[in-house]
Amino acid sequence: MTASTIRAAVRAATPADVGALIALMRELAEYEKLTHLFIATDADLRDALFGARPSAEALVAEKDGHIVGYALFFHNYSTFLGRRGLYLEDLYVQPSQRGSGLGSAMLRQLAALALERQCGRFEWSVLDWNQTAIDFYEKMGASVLPDWRIVRITGAALERLAVSGGNGNGDSKQ
Repeated sequence: MTASTIRAAVRAATPADVGALIALMRELAEYEKLTHLFIATDADLRDALFGARPSAEALVAEKDGHIVGYALFFHNYSTFLGRRGLYLEDLYVQPSQRGSGLGSAMLRQLAALALERQCGRFEWSVLDWNQTAIDFYEKMGASVLPDWRIVRITGAALERLAVSGGNGNGDSKQ
């Protein structure tokens, strides 16, 4: 097969893509050495993307009829800008397809979508050890913000906070 017969495209994900998306998400978890945290199921993703109250959207990168990458995103809101933003949760292209332009194509499509939806910003996070990704994002015009850190609470700590009345020590009295 010659390069001229290889077909690549970026398109919106459909319900039929859920299995392939979960498989790619598992690959991303392996790449980031986070498989111990990966518990998402096909049903979880199907509900998030296509359920009664979708909370995310996805693009897929397809080459010769096979999904080889994806971008999962959703809207957030900036109180400073007074506008919603587009937040990219995951951008993943299989290692064998990197350098093919599919990652850049997904970022460009998302940037266009952010403008179309009048978003004030388009942002995402990157692991500090992933210099290849940082270099790629900077080449695309992104700035890696050195003074911001992600704050996260999950699992038992989330449950404790929820039942503590918000003061963090389990005592509902203020």
